[in-house]
Amino acid sequence: MSDNKDTYVRMLFIDFSSAFNTIIPQHVIEKLSLLGLNTSLCNWILDFLTGRLLSVRIGNSLSSTTTLSTGAPQGCVLSLLLFTLLTHDCAAMHSSNHIVKFADDTTVVGLISKNDESAYREEVRSG
Repeated sequence: MSDNKDTYVRMLFIDFSSAFNTIIPQHVIEKLSLLGLNTSLCNWILDFLTGRLLSVRIGNSLSSTTTLSTGAPQGCVLSLLLFTLLTHDCAAMHSSNHIVKFADDTTVVGLISKNDESAYREEVRSG
């Protein structure tokens, strides 16, 4: 909190709709390789994310089965971790801004001084 009357905080709340459904496995693997994970682990994760069978049951009715090769299973701890690692390099460009991430929710926080919102607005535009 700032006691300066010419300083205030501006926040942008972002909720990535269907974030886990849009994960592209190859992008995750490339990012994990850059982070130093060994090839065997990357291949295991790629296998986990691709070729998953999906069907829906409502009452006694069962849909036909389809194969998914994008996204990550919701409710799985590994999916949350993979999404977090995929977006780990999403960081503030300016020292007056902070980016706070929790799962698929992100908040851009900017400290605005002397009505100069340029750093905050640039952060939001580039995000």
